[in-house]
Amino acid sequence: MFKKLLGAFSNDMAIDLGTANTLVLIKGQGISINEPSVVAIQVDRNGQERILAVGQEAKDMVGKTPGNIKAIRPMRDGVIADFKITEMMIRYFIEKSHKRKKFFSPRIIICVPYGLTQVERKAVRESALNAGARFVYLIEEPMAAAIGAGLPVKEPNGNLVVDIGGGTTEIGVISLGGLVLSKSIRVAGDKLDASIVEYIRRNFNLHIGERIAEEIKIKIGTAVPLEEELSMTVNGRDAIEGGLTSIIITSEHIREAMKDPIREIGAALKSVLEATPPELAGDIVENGIVLTGGGALIRGLDKYLSDLVKLPVYVAEDPLLAVAKGTGKALDEIDILQQIAYED
Repeated sequence: MFKKLLGAFSNDMAIDLGTANTLVLIKGQGISINEPSVVAIQVDRNGQERILAVGQEAKDMVGKTPGNIKAIRPMRDGVIADFKITEMMIRYFIEKSHKRKKFFSPRIIICVPYGLTQVERKAVRESALNAGARFVYLIEEPMAAAIGAGLPVKEPNGNLVVDIGGGTTEIGVISLGGLVLSKSIRVAGDKLDASIVEYIRRNFNLHIGERIAEEIKIKIGTAVPLEEELSMTVNGRDAIEGGLTSIIITSEHIREAMKDPIREIGAALKSVLEATPPELAGDIVENGIVLTGGGALIRGLDKYLSDLVKLPVYVAEDPLLAVAKGTGKALDEIDILQQIAYED
């Protein structure tokens, strides 16, 4: 009956509602949207708000808007920071994915961080319902990441996944289709960006924004010393003189800038390993640890964590899309959906 009912909804979709990016998958069609989780709002003279842009177009406006336009990231640290704007964003992405304003209310499965409170889970669910969903299921990021990374989650075998997103790092030990042990910390891509902003301000007296910090992280960021240092020119505002200026920074500068949040991620991984039951710990020693999420692409992070915990660490294939693909696969495969998704 469950399978027959679910199959009746031709517009079923999966949403990876991330702090940095939102991905939408349509059942049977794959990824239809992959855009930044940013909304640009224009406020009129009467204080009424309307959406000016969403996604990449809105992100391009961050830090550049006039007084009556606000570029907002409604998701912060993996949770909804602005309920109303999040609802607007979800509605926009649902309508855009179907390329029309009128659509049959879909059944939606949304991926959420493991550490969300019941109040936060309810907020996510109600945002989607108010945006036009008929039914909403939530699954947790570590499970979605493991499915998307191709791990055998239904087998009686321990697997460990570390998903480093924009707002949270999710660590999960998975066996027999469930999370045996999991930990969520609000240290991830955003904290790495913030640490770069602060390091450059403190050491070079240069003010830069989050977008520039993210660009630096991607281009020359590293968790370990490199055989050949990378460098780039960074433009910003001089904190003392107030004028615009440029500096050259290296990958070693950025490694130093990011060391504290990376240490926190390593400490969280160690704490999960220390709490893992012995039977599953043996499986993890054999299987290794899989990294997913945008943070997995930081140079040398797999080596840093491997040296720290003395276990093999691998970067999943296409780590940026692992959570979204896992959420979509849970939607496509009814047995997985029944086992790991739930309604609040």
